[in-house]
Amino acid sequence: MANTCLQFTGFVMSFLGWIGLIIATATNEWVVTCKYNMNTCKKMDELEAKGLWADCVISTALYHCITLTQILELPGTSLMVTASILGLPAVALVLMSMSCINLGSEPESAKNKRSVLGGTIILLTAFCGVVSTVWFPIGAHHEKGLMSFGFSLYSGWVGTALCLLGGCMITCCSADTPATYTENNRFYYSKQGPAHSGPASTNHAKSAHV
Repeated sequence: MANTCLQFTGFVMSFLGWIGLIIATATNEWVVTCKYNMNTCKKMDELEAKGLWADCVISTALYHCITLTQILELPGTSLMVTASILGLPAVALVLMSMSCINLGSEPESAKNKRSVLGGTIILLTAFCGVVSTVWFPIGAHHEKGLMSFGFSLYSGWVGTALCLLGGCMITCCSADTPATYTENNRFYYSKQGPAHSGPASTNHAKSAHV
């Protein structure tokens, strides 16, 4: 029961983390740059937001973006796209390994293997998110006028943390416990016991008869 609760909690955390990574990938406000204060930059149309896909200018009456060229050649963009794609099969594998979902008459070990695989892919997704969300602000820090981090970057950080925690919970609680093997061995020996007790009982009866 405890493993089921941990697995479900890990699934919910991983799913929300995956959504956070998708939001971070799709939006462009990773860092906000400005050479002056906020109000002055808006009036002068010099408040800029940089993202994976475009550089945008934010003002009081304008939100204009310029699409970047050679987007997928940037390591941060490629890793975030990879994380968004890997999240779908990972979440599906964990969902199909839940105890409340039965695919035919499959053994419990098959569910455990599927859950471990899904948790491992979620951890890989979190790794891609960690590299991207750390790499991008470090690169932007060297630019002049860095003012603050945008909501896209915060969304990526939160999503990465949720995927990391959820993947660890799913992977740890999905392994076969020693209790399972103990119960199986106990059932095996109890089943084999009467077969070995037959000759002993017969010999005892013969001794009593003599």
